[in-house]
Amino acid sequence: MLIRNLQDIEAMEQTPLEERINVRNTYEMILQGARGHEDKVALYFFLKGEDYVNPVKVTYRQLVGRIHQTANMLMDFGFGPNDVASMLLPNVPQAHFAIWGTEAAGIISPINPLLEPKAIANIMNAAKARVLFTLGPVPGTDIWQKVEAIRKEVPTLKAIFQVMGPGNEADGVYNYDETVGKYDPTKLESGRRIAPDEIAAYFHTGGTTGTPKLAKHTHFMEVCDSWAVTVVANASDKDVFMCGLPLFHVNAVIITGLAPFSVGASVVLLSASGYRDTGVIKNFFKIVEHYKGTFFSAVPTVYSALLHIPAEGDVSSLKYAICGAAPMPVETFKAFEAKTGIKILEGYGLTEGTCASSVNPKDGERRVGSIGLRFPYQPMKTVVLDENGKYVRNCEPNEQGVILIKGPNVFPGYVQEEHNRGIWVQDGWFNTGDLGRMDEDGYFWITGRLKDLIIRGGHNIDPSAIEDPLYKHPAISLAAAVGKPDAYAGEVPVVYVTLKPGAEATPEGILEYARENIFERAAVPKEVYIIQEMPVTPVGKIFKPKLRWDSTRRAYEEALASVVGMVGSLKVEVGPHPVHGTMAKVLVSGAGDKEAVEKAIYDALKDYTIRYEIVWG
Repeated sequence: MLIRNLQDIEAMEQTPLEERINVRNTYEMILQGARGHEDKVALYFFLKGEDYVNPVKVTYRQLVGRIHQTANMLMDFGFGPNDVASMLLPNVPQAHFAIWGTEAAGIISPINPLLEPKAIANIMNAAKARVLFTLGPVPGTDIWQKVEAIRKEVPTLKAIFQVMGPGNEADGVYNYDETVGKYDPTKLESGRRIAPDEIAAYFHTGGTTGTPKLAKHTHFMEVCDSWAVTVVANASDKDVFMCGLPLFHVNAVIITGLAPFSVGASVVLLSASGYRDTGVIKNFFKIVEHYKGTFFSAVPTVYSALLHIPAEGDVSSLKYAICGAAPMPVETFKAFEAKTGIKILEGYGLTEGTCASSVNPKDGERRVGSIGLRFPYQPMKTVVLDENGKYVRNCEPNEQGVILIKGPNVFPGYVQEEHNRGIWVQDGWFNTGDLGRMDEDGYFWITGRLKDLIIRGGHNIDPSAIEDPLYKHPAISLAAAVGKPDAYAGEVPVVYVTLKPGAEATPEGILEYARENIFERAAVPKEVYIIQEMPVTPVGKIFKPKLRWDSTRRAYEEALASVVGMVGSLKVEVGPHPVHGTMAKVLVSGAGDKEAVEKAIYDALKDYTIRYEIVWG
């Protein structure tokens, strides 16, 4: 059934979901996709972007065999359904073996290898990890050095499986490929029957300092969301999915992992580093032509980077591409489609909703700037909440409110109970923390955020990862980190601070302190603003919207610096807007050629996502 509009989704929902999905866990889902495709390539992999013509090939028979072997190996090491294995790997085939083999045996917890050692240890301890899949001492990476630095700080850790490493069994370190090869590839020796509500994975989201937030995924969550992806994408075993996002993130695991595996499609792992590999970006269109790729998913920064390379290669095999994780500037959207002819579908999702919750319909009307229609069997709505976060009423069409999601894709909560307070608005309705509106036809539009996350190039940064270390600075009284609009990354972190009475500090000195004390490199602020007084709410909480408006003002005034000489005066004011969430006003006076000034302003601001209007005089 094609999905063209909300009515098609509602018609589909007349059939109970249980009649549409005949598997209940991720293990069964992969077996289903492999059936009849045993000798077909499930995974293509090349180490670097330049090596794309010489891939490693993993058939479905080999994929299922390694899943069995990994699960059987874990069981032999005393690993049970409630035990957790952390994974610290780049995008190599063994990452997929570890993810799905562990889910068949217990719980997988993928971790970002780019995090600093302390943050990795925090996540592993929060998960109580018993096993770690990781990279060995491979030149060009520091993953093993990080593991060595923290392994003794994780008291629950009993075994480490090295990919591309020699191992040292006397020290509890095993070469993964050698060890796993000893086990039966034909079946789960445990005979485990996995219930739909059993936990399959912990995905870390938000902060990595203090007590990390680990979102629990059940097996049926991942099954339902993967099934929905294949439905809205109309995916089949003829498709080739291109995976360039990291396998510690739900997008790569679900949208370019479980979903294609469930229908017997092929997946191309775009190098160990994914889109961070300059060779992948440089050769992207040639790679598409070589593999006849039909689909890829990326964040706005990737599309921006691809705009700056020659479109060499026949990309007519691509049906469409997905953009999510952060808003895409309209001009980037239009320029990419004009350059490549590739149809972009903007979507939305979050880890707590498994991965994806809405997308523009590939067979219906795409509304540029919107996040499209909700997925089948996954209700979404916008609501008005009171000052305590309690439900007041549903929003009218085009009225801004808080986006709520519900359905079999929504998680049962975080591992740490302290993070579960206030996240449910009504029975089963999860507060996403995002502000948005729904139009008359069911299309959703993101207009802002209640939650404080900073989204840098699609990477979520919890402001506490910046603020907590800065509070230890002897001169700082208050610290508040927010996202500052950026033409390339969407947002970059900046921090506003006030100083203690009589204390002295400089922005440069605070920045240096931040570089030395913030564990997450992406979270190190780009700028520090020392202010006299922090804006607060009537109850004394820091009022971050005012800081975000100020950071937007600064970004837009910096971008408009080249326009200043064309006018008598120019300044920017930023504040709330009832429909779009935030609006910038560009106040201009003394302009000679108004048309030329408007064109110059447009050119300066076209790569930003926050709307603006020009006010003359």
